[in-house]
Amino acid sequence: MTATSCQPVDTFREGFRAGARAISGVLVATATWGLVTGVAMVKSGLTESLALAMTLAVYAGSAQLTSLPLIVAGAPLWLIFAAGLVVNLRFVIFAAALHPYLRHLPWPRRLALGYFTTDMGFVLFMSRFGDSPQRQSIGQVGFFVGCIAPGWIAWQVASIIGIYLGSIVPTAWSLEFAALLALLAFTVPLISGRPVLLAALAAGLVAWVAQPLPLRLGLAAAVIAGIATGMWAERARERVVTVPAPTEPKS
Repeated sequence: MTATSCQPVDTFREGFRAGARAISGVLVATATWGLVTGVAMVKSGLTESLALAMTLAVYAGSAQLTSLPLIVAGAPLWLIFAAGLVVNLRFVIFAAALHPYLRHLPWPRRLALGYFTTDMGFVLFMSRFGDSPQRQSIGQVGFFVGCIAPGWIAWQVASIIGIYLGSIVPTAWSLEFAALLALLAFTVPLISGRPVLLAALAAGLVAWVAQPLPLRLGLAAAVIAGIATGMWAERARERVVTVPAPTEPKS
């Protein structure tokens, strides 16, 4: 991923404001997804108290929705944890990519940032600072916090609303489809340039082919395929740009 042209951020406050502006366009989609997850937890049979504890402790929509059928079926605890772990393996990749920017922070603070990290926060941060020669600046930390803090608030507020309204929401309402449209609304505009397009196509193809895999392993495979394809396409483009044009022979 390449950094977008932007004004530098030298202080935490400037970075926070820039991050909040960057994430503001996707907060409606984030809230929609949180609302659907809150309703799904109640509809699956969890009490409101358990659903509230789950949304605050887990804060991972894909892991929550993956574990719900296992919880309802009375699956062993280790299997529920394994399913959630597999679905969230992509965050290991995110953490490795963010490490050069955040490694100067104390480990408790890095652990806290890991809890709040989201897919969109990671994408927006790397799109802005992925190629920046400067690392570990206070402005970059502020930008990252500005991306992830509003998203957490939007998610939790919407999820809690879904939890307490879940019992009155008709089952016939296709909330999952509404959440899918919301996710597409903020994902599609991020596809700019051939490497990102190829990465999205590769991830989508692998996710579709790997649907039969257990424990949502297809999702982890799609993430790996998308990242590998994007890196390959980016390097191929750089090689084409750096190859000098042939010179005409002197007469």
